[in-house]
Amino acid sequence: MLKFLMEMLNYVENGERVKMNGLMLDRVTKDILRVVEPLQDDWTARFQVINELRNIVQSIESLRGATIEPFGSFVSNLFSRWGDLDLSVQLHNGSYISTAGKKRKQTLLRDIQKASRKKGGWCKLQLIPHARVPILKIEHIQHNISCDISIDNLVGQIKSKILLWLNEIDGRFHDMVLLVKEWAKAHDINNSKQGTFNSYSLSLLVIFHFQTCSPAIFPPLRDIYPGNVVDNLKGVRAEVENEIAVTCATNIARFKSRTANRSSLSELFVSFLAKFSDISSKASELGICPFTGQWLEIESNMRWLPKTYAIFVEDPFEQPENTARAINARQLTRISEAFRMTHLRLTSVYQNQSSILNDLARPQILQLIMNSSGSASAPAFNVGNYPPIRPQVHQARVMQPRPWIQHQFQNDIPRFNMGNFPPINSQAPHAGTLQSQPPVQHKMPKTKRIVSSPNVLNVGEPSNPSKIYSGQGQQKWRPRSQRQVL
Repeated sequence: MLKFLMEMLNYVENGERVKMNGLMLDRVTKDILRVVEPLQDDWTARFQVINELRNIVQSIESLRGATIEPFGSFVSNLFSRWGDLDLSVQLHNGSYISTAGKKRKQTLLRDIQKASRKKGGWCKLQLIPHARVPILKIEHIQHNISCDISIDNLVGQIKSKILLWLNEIDGRFHDMVLLVKEWAKAHDINNSKQGTFNSYSLSLLVIFHFQTCSPAIFPPLRDIYPGNVVDNLKGVRAEVENEIAVTCATNIARFKSRTANRSSLSELFVSFLAKFSDISSKASELGICPFTGQWLEIESNMRWLPKTYAIFVEDPFEQPENTARAINARQLTRISEAFRMTHLRLTSVYQNQSSILNDLARPQILQLIMNSSGSASAPAFNVGNYPPIRPQVHQARVMQPRPWIQHQFQNDIPRFNMGNFPPINSQAPHAGTLQSQPPVQHKMPKTKRIVSSPNVLNVGEPSNPSKIYSGQGQQKWRPRSQRQVL
């Protein structure tokens, strides 16, 4: 009897520990997001950088009529305070989509490199001409913002906007991506140059997790856009973009407000770690396919053969490109170990807030959390000799939506919009929710919108939403080019 009572007491004690660990993890994830979420100044700085690069592009004779347009995590609203800025120089081709050859792209990037050096205010100028997509790396000295500049990267812009629109289905996506990217940086597995994940691959892993958790949060991406985006980028740009936008908007409307999965962010993060903790063994036979929302056998998928990569994470918008092609076998083993050990520690009954923070964030982020909390009882962290981060620690977090890519660059602003995709307003998209259910959208006070032409990035509520998806024979909206002609 005594043995039974002791076992019961241990069971209750462990249950209380698990509950407390869950509360601690919730608290830690909120603290990390509070620190990494971009502040007002971070948005403003990026607008200034875009403006300065636009002026440089306009000064180059070979780029007459070209525009410079952001994409990547900045447009997707999935960037942290220290995220890079991806920019595409769109060449003038009338109303048609421009398709410059690789040699011309290399030449134009050299022209931008020379003009930037001449202008001043930039450092670390590095041309990477022989990459699959040639880019010019450049860093703004005043704002310490790194930029990757490419030419005619329209597919990158559209990918970014689709990721932004996915937040309309569930705002936890935004928070989860920021949390996963910070965790990956803490474990040094978010650097494609060193053979690990790039940030786009990590975002796709989060999408895949949301597709394969139970119940699912996201549908297969073929249910959002049933075609291969890169194959449809031909013809009149406004028409192509509008077709993609309308298709995505109509399909996203069917999946909004699906609240069956009410897991907290911390619960989703723990299950994310568990799902990929054996990724090194799975990757030898299975590929990750966000387009179908399934693990697919590599040997039976002809478009993935011959198998030349350690892991395959297919780009759903540029099939069959592998977004994780930089990962090698040795690094994949280390990546899998990072997933496994973090999951093991987070699910252990013996942990504290300090150990959780050390597992999920870099030392400099921990220091910012300490400084912003102002608590004398905050745990002491070994920050080491990490370089300082911009001194914005004491600035209050902007809880309202941040200014989005407004039409503030005068009449010759780059075309940021995707056709006539209906806007919510000219503010930045909401950050995701820190609660255990998808966020309730609150109406914000109307603000004056600065518009001098229709070419403004419009994001948000799809027009004429159809009925919410019920899973019972709903017909998927397809681009006109893929509909059968009767």
